[in-house]
Amino acid sequence: MDKRSLTNLVRPYVQVFDGPLILIVCLILMVGSVTLYSAGIDFPGRFEDHMRNIMISLLIMWIAALIPPQTMMRFAVPLYVVGVALLIGVAMFGLIRNGARRWIDLGVIIQPSEIMKIAMPMMLAWFFQKREGMTRWSEFLVAGLLLIVPIGLIMRQPDLGTSLLVLAAGFYVIFFAGLSWKVLVAALVAALASLPVAWSMLHDYQRERVMTLIDPTTDPLGKGFHIIQSTIAIGSGGVTGKGWLHGTQAHLEFIPERTTDFIFAVFSEEFGLIGNCILLTLYLLLIGRGMLIAANAPTLFSRLMAGAITMIFFTYAFVNMGMVSGILPVVGVPMPFVSYGGTAFVTLGLGVGILMSIQRHRKLMQS
Repeated sequence: MDKRSLTNLVRPYVQVFDGPLILIVCLILMVGSVTLYSAGIDFPGRFEDHMRNIMISLLIMWIAALIPPQTMMRFAVPLYVVGVALLIGVAMFGLIRNGARRWIDLGVIIQPSEIMKIAMPMMLAWFFQKREGMTRWSEFLVAGLLLIVPIGLIMRQPDLGTSLLVLAAGFYVIFFAGLSWKVLVAALVAALASLPVAWSMLHDYQRERVMTLIDPTTDPLGKGFHIIQSTIAIGSGGVTGKGWLHGTQAHLEFIPERTTDFIFAVFSEEFGLIGNCILLTLYLLLIGRGMLIAANAPTLFSRLMAGAITMIFFTYAFVNMGMVSGILPVVGVPMPFVSYGGTAFVTLGLGVGILMSIQRHRKLMQS
């Protein structure tokens, strides 16, 4: 087989990917792989597992990019219903690990709350697509109820981090569908007024996280240990960092969960402010490309899905960097395409694949 024939054979499979988007994602994956190799050097097999997760994520990304948005719409309601049913199943029969009931054994152990990160915006995008041009207050009320049900079930597990991401995903769809700023201001005022009630409803560990955020030094060897050590690591990196594999906080095991939730502290210590600026630039490019795809999407469903998924990436990065640097509570949100974790990579790969599908089929409709 000559070079030209090989090119013609491979081209249809490669053209599925959106060039700018896959380039940005691959650059972030490279940064993440280099960082995780250093962070996980004391964990045998961790880097190899990370490479496997990347391959699975890229495969899911490719498959999702092949599926037309119109086909995705058909799965919106069934996926949402199955997700909620599984969350109810978790509440009734779920497996308990480390004091949390988040998993269910269906022959394969799964975490249904992860499904809702995609099912929630897909369901709401379908809902508003069906009511395009006639959106009233009642529609926003129904959308809010569709959002509240899974959020309540996830918080009951309890899983504050995932409930925050699902809430954000649903909120972005409702906002992009035309929710008034007046409603947002009123909701903010109501939320502030209900803080005393919300505080009384929090679990003890959630209250401790908030108090630790305010003053981590009150329990430096307990609840405040994570934040104190991560901020020390970020500060000690300086402008240029200590160099790859030379981060003392990480390799002397002062940073807990250094391959997952707190991997940004490892990155900051080894690559410094310059490295942080590069990583932030890559995330901004990812968000910018996603919003451009959303702006050019041909249907309301596509626009809402693309906008929500893109803002989910923003939420992942912002919350993770915020909690590691001590400006947000520790809620267990991974750094997108950097932190170790199979389930998160599947969700992120699926999200990018949906963006690519929207962009690809827009071009097909125009041609």
